[in-house]
Amino acid sequence: MNKDKEIYGIDISKSVFDVYSSQGGHIQLKNDDKGFKSLLKTLPENALVVMEATGYYHYRLAQYLYSQGIAVSVVNPLSVKRFIQMRLAKVKTDKSDARAICEYAMRNQVPLYNALTEVQAECLQLFRLLDIYIKQRTATKNKIKGEEALGRPSKSVYSSLKRNHKHLDKEINGLEARLLELVKQDQQHQLSLLKSIPGMGIKTALFLIVVTDGFRKFENARQLCSYVGITPTIRESGSSIRGRSRISKIGNRKLRNLLFLCAFSACKHNKACRDLYERIIAKGKSKKLALIAVANKLLKQAFAIVKSGLPYDENYVSRLS
Repeated sequence: MNKDKEIYGIDISKSVFDVYSSQGGHIQLKNDDKGFKSLLKTLPENALVVMEATGYYHYRLAQYLYSQGIAVSVVNPLSVKRFIQMRLAKVKTDKSDARAICEYAMRNQVPLYNALTEVQAECLQLFRLLDIYIKQRTATKNKIKGEEALGRPSKSVYSSLKRNHKHLDKEINGLEARLLELVKQDQQHQLSLLKSIPGMGIKTALFLIVVTDGFRKFENARQLCSYVGITPTIRESGSSIRGRSRISKIGNRKLRNLLFLCAFSACKHNKACRDLYERIIAKGKSKKLALIAVANKLLKQAFAIVKSGLPYDENYVSRLS
């Protein structure tokens, strides 16, 4: 299992990444081009760099190392978490996480990373920028409301905030238009199929296509649901432990949030989702739990529809999940 490789486990975050090698060394570097180049200088020819799928953060480093001829593997965070739990680890730091990823790869065969296409890479960059601009727009909107609540807002400040809000709207619309254009070039048919699902938003459909590589990364719907992090975890043991069922929350948080928002619309317009929601509520379960189940159902519908190549049919029963 990777015996001929010197394995480097990487725990990556927004600003830094920690590196732990199978030889026992640890370094921390900036999550930027300079940090990438510094890491590259330390890697031997037989290096295998392993990192978790962590939203946007791992893509740039994985792409860079791949382009430099370094063997890279991107693994499911849930698999690493279970590995850590089996070891009964009591310490959790960035360094210990990097070490755990390294040890996981030393004991398990890990898949090699396939580089993103230029279209996929640009789409992810656009989504990252969208998130930034949307947060800025929300903050600006809150400031405008705050000024209006004063009764006599400062004209100069108020006008400046309104201009900024308008500018951000324009930027966001431009980014969304570019995203739509790119995905139509690459996966027009899949986009049409996903848009046929009642409750599936255009932004969610676009993001699904990009992060799943056109659904080629997953063999079945269960794998996809695990990747997103909307599979339930049961907390029961004997007669003493009776915890609530929860979602794992290990996976792509952005996609999970997008699907949760889509669930509100799906409860109204998607027959299968509406029936599921009403069935769960009738059992006395919470609305949040029912919405999570609907998000899971939407994802399974998306997988089944893309794999079948047929548009949404409310009477269609998936055999792929």
